[in-house]
Amino acid sequence: MSNQKYIALIDCDSFFVSCERKLNPELNNIPISVVSGERGCIISRSKEAKLLGVPMGIPLFQAVEKYPECIYITANHHAYTKISKQVMQILKEFSPNVEIYSIDEAFVDLTGLTKLYKKNYYKLVLELREKILKETSIPVSIGVSSTKTLAKLASDKSKNTRRHICLVGKCKKAGLLSQTEIQEVWGIGRKLGVKLRGLGVRNASDYVQKDDEWIKKRFGKNGLAIKAELLGIMVSPISNETELPKSISDTKSFLEFSSDLNFLKNELSIHIHESCSRLRKINCKTGTIGVILKTKDFQTLYLKTNLKNLTDFEFDIAKEAFLLLEKMFNPNVLYRSIGIVLEDFNSVEEEQLLLFNDNTKKEQTEKLGQALDKLEKKFGRNIVRTGFVNKNIPFKQGFLTKPKDIDNEK
Repeated sequence: MSNQKYIALIDCDSFFVSCERKLNPELNNIPISVVSGERGCIISRSKEAKLLGVPMGIPLFQAVEKYPECIYITANHHAYTKISKQVMQILKEFSPNVEIYSIDEAFVDLTGLTKLYKKNYYKLVLELREKILKETSIPVSIGVSSTKTLAKLASDKSKNTRRHICLVGKCKKAGLLSQTEIQEVWGIGRKLGVKLRGLGVRNASDYVQKDDEWIKKRFGKNGLAIKAELLGIMVSPISNETELPKSISDTKSFLEFSSDLNFLKNELSIHIHESCSRLRKINCKTGTIGVILKTKDFQTLYLKTNLKNLTDFEFDIAKEAFLLLEKMFNPNVLYRSIGIVLEDFNSVEEEQLLLFNDNTKKEQTEKLGQALDKLEKKFGRNIVRTGFVNKNIPFKQGFLTKPKDIDNEK
């Protein structure tokens, strides 16, 4: 029996742009770019925008000046996450072994599915691509090979094919490696690629021809793993186990610069609520929080602290976050954005009750947090916000119900 594996990488094409076109079909066939915030940078481009020459990562104010014919849209990550879940659900229904790699990428184990679906691998992934497009309106590119690394390279190549599908077997592997510049290999990147070029390694084919001792001496076990994967030997199998994220962050630029401490606290409260909501969805609590504050001149300030008790509740986190903000705040400085970072997660199931803690209060805050989530699920995102009732009166933390005539998105 053959041990040959067939691994597919499904990559959503210009995902944020595709999501915006799904939400508003009038954006089809025109140059559009998605921006990280009102004062942010370009993070996704349509093919029409790419043809105009709009570069990735350029600040919005420069893009508008240089490419005025392009339409610029502020990123709506909440909507993108919902659409991503729809795509991933289709993959999970298609194969029992799916590893979600990012919001717009996933590895799928296709091994043996040809017998189940009675189709060869090309027709199999073509059917999968058409199903995703029909049910979610999101176009995808699919690369298939014997390892994750080769599937990633095949997926990159598929973007230039008519049907956005590329299968790389033993016969095509040598050609793919010789055509792949070394910095394009998954796990190497630009910085390491520069070092390898200095050592005479220009492409993936040059890399796999180096002997193991040479690679191990310079790049260790990870370097050897990359070589094995490029040769078609699976080192990193697909895992469909859900891992806890290392951190959760939420931040956004202001419409106008501000040096108003009350305004900053209100904005920070919004980000804390969004992050806590995401934390409760994965059934976890945080033990470390950090506050990000950016000045008008792009200076980034960051402070973090360890919490006395694990929590997923807005007010508990806001209390500590405001103390961090006050330490960084300078009334003579204009600020452009603020955000929160949550780290060091523990699953709620693993949490231990402390003998001398007020567990009654803990249960109340948990129920209140769950109530907020239920309200948002029923009436829309940000229907309830935590913050201050008025910036001109002493701080009074509480809930602000969002007016009905305001859009539910940020």
